[in-house]
Amino acid sequence: MNTGYKKVTIMANSTQNIILKTFEDMLERMPFERITVTALIKECNIGRNTFYYHYEDIYALLDDMLVKTLGQYTVQDEDWKHVMKSLLYTCRDNKKKVDHVFHSMSRDRLEHYVFDRTDSAISVYVHEMAEARKVDSKRAEVVADIVKYSIYGFVLRFFWNGMTADIEKSVDELGSFFDELLDKMLC
Repeated sequence: MNTGYKKVTIMANSTQNIILKTFEDMLERMPFERITVTALIKECNIGRNTFYYHYEDIYALLDDMLVKTLGQYTVQDEDWKHVMKSLLYTCRDNKKKVDHVFHSMSRDRLEHYVFDRTDSAISVYVHEMAEARKVDSKRAEVVADIVKYSIYGFVLRFFWNGMTADIEKSVDELGSFFDELLDKMLC
């Protein structure tokens, strides 16, 4: 057994975790645009090459943070409303970080991850309803797109309004509206 390899892997993972944690701490304090690799490596007390061993650039680090934070929300055994509520609560629990990314030039990365997380959940939900009603899959896809983009707008408004909405109530109301809409559109 090669224990030297294990030590290097553990150290690399530990260093990557330090970089990620320091980045998250910095996002709590400042907008994303003000975080530089130079400032980050200074706070981490690591060398520039060490940073670039783990990440191509600061945007790759942001992507990694979003994947680790938002990537946990998938539809698997949960309905889309549960996924949406969990996602919104996580965003609210990390309000400063979300605000510092959302109000930055890299906002599209955050929007992409939110949309990606809700996209699959909505598609599964709509396609299951369509299949049960023997609705054409092309029609179901159009209906799913309408619902997905409505949810995307819903999430953007949640961010724009400072994440103050009553998550339970607003998602449940949205879900009731979509159920009614889907009943009419998937006939």
